[in-house]
Amino acid sequence: MRSLLPTWSEWRPALRAPGADLLAGLIVALVALPLALGFGISSGLGAAGGLATAVIAGALAAVFGGSRFQVSGPTGAMTVVLVPIVHAHGASGVLAVGLMAGLLLVVLAAAGVGRAVRYMPAPVIEGFTAGIAVVIALQQFPAALGITDASGDKVWQSAVDAVRRFIETPSVATPVTALMVAAVILIGGRYLPKLPFAVAAVAAATVVAAVFDMDLARIGTIPSGLPAPSLSFVHLDELGSLIGPALAVAALAALESLLSATAADSMSVGTRHNPDRELFGQGLANIAAPLFGGVPATGAIARTAVNVRSGARTRLAALTHAAILAAIIYLAAPLVADIPLAALAGVLLATTVRMVETASLAAIARASWGDGIVMAVTFGVTVALDLVTAVAVGVGFAVVLALRSVAREARLEQVPLDEGDHLAEEHDLLRDHIVAYRIDGPLFFAAAHRFLLELADVADVKVIILRMAKITALDTTGALVLKDAIGKLEHRHITVLMSGLRSDHRRRLTAIGALPADGAQSIFATTHEAIDHARRYLPVSHRGHRPPHLLEQPTTAAAH
Repeated sequence: MRSLLPTWSEWRPALRAPGADLLAGLIVALVALPLALGFGISSGLGAAGGLATAVIAGALAAVFGGSRFQVSGPTGAMTVVLVPIVHAHGASGVLAVGLMAGLLLVVLAAAGVGRAVRYMPAPVIEGFTAGIAVVIALQQFPAALGITDASGDKVWQSAVDAVRRFIETPSVATPVTALMVAAVILIGGRYLPKLPFAVAAVAAATVVAAVFDMDLARIGTIPSGLPAPSLSFVHLDELGSLIGPALAVAALAALESLLSATAADSMSVGTRHNPDRELFGQGLANIAAPLFGGVPATGAIARTAVNVRSGARTRLAALTHAAILAAIIYLAAPLVADIPLAALAGVLLATTVRMVETASLAAIARASWGDGIVMAVTFGVTVALDLVTAVAVGVGFAVVLALRSVAREARLEQVPLDEGDHLAEEHDLLRDHIVAYRIDGPLFFAAAHRFLLELADVADVKVIILRMAKITALDTTGALVLKDAIGKLEHRHITVLMSGLRSDHRRRLTAIGALPADGAQSIFATTHEAIDHARRYLPVSHRGHRPPHLLEQPTTAAAH
């Protein structure tokens, strides 16, 4: 656990030269303010819940997390998961789920699970990122259209219902406000990316709405400060039904936080995050945030990117962002209450547009039809169902396609002999009596049965030599299939010999009972020794010949 705790050396550079980090923290706070408000409202716990998360989780993750650039808080991806939890279990259920997810993240960190994210396929990541963007955009339809009572179990159903209701009773002010805010953010961010256009657009929309007395729904009053920590939301009799949602939230928090930290590494020079410590920091953040009424938090890719590009050098920048947001809560809460919900919807709509990297999606689709399918399936399941299911399905598809690709490499290919090296009668002897096979790569479940069909279909010879030195991996299925193949060959009175068998593979084959009938007497260190032994089974008239160079037919069980 000591490796998961912060050290004084991490903060020494910040204290020596804090200027760059303080400025970066201010810029990130201005970007994070409307996002925290918007995601808090979208999650169902209100603007106060989003701000509490940004402050508490942002501060703890900055101190205890594994990345010096990571900025944590409420995110759109987490909102996607939280909405159905709010509908099913209420606000107290979301708080309890956040607490349970935090505990799970700490356990995952202690178990060293953080390193597993490096095995996540890129098409899955791109697919669910694009899917999240679409889901967040769909979530904003009711607020952007001024519909407060849209219904539907899924996000897309609520969006469709909001559009239907808007068509029945259209109102121009609300959608125009949302679209104008989104346009200012996108256009301004394109030409002046370091300026906080989100804050400026929201402030302008608030002033215009007040001056012209526009009929727009507002955020409403929020507490002028953070509430006292409390566990009143924990009801022991309900915890059992919250285990599934807590697992989903923990999985998403781990995945998004580690991906965000990895992205921060790629945007800076000479940095590398600690994945297990990142999970630990996010775990502590999610344990603490619900105590103050906050929603579950993750590392936020957009805010982390702003932090890096604004010149952050240490963890002080992310901590400064949380401190500034806390000051806003205590000093400017009345101003936040007048912000139109449509303006926040515009901020989030702009965020979804910037989330999607169309060039990356196109590159993956062009690179491989299989990767394109994985990406499309992950995207579709994200929009239609939920993110965690989408990741599971996407990874499942990726694994199946990868195994299919590996298994298709299995082939039986004859390599002709050089006619100048041997007498014609030796070639006749070889063709009539002895065949050797070389098995390359892993002999595992995806390719094993094809191997069985090809090996069992060998012509009627007297001896088969299996050259095993090139097998990189052998699982139980491969051993059982090999046992079956050897049994079929020996049933046809064909002697099976092995050469170059590794000791660990030999132990597995011995345990399965997959060695040839003669056991150890059929195992040879080299192929030449197996050839010499094989000649004893040849007709007496041919024993005077020198050992033939056997015809080899390489079988590639799998290739890497």
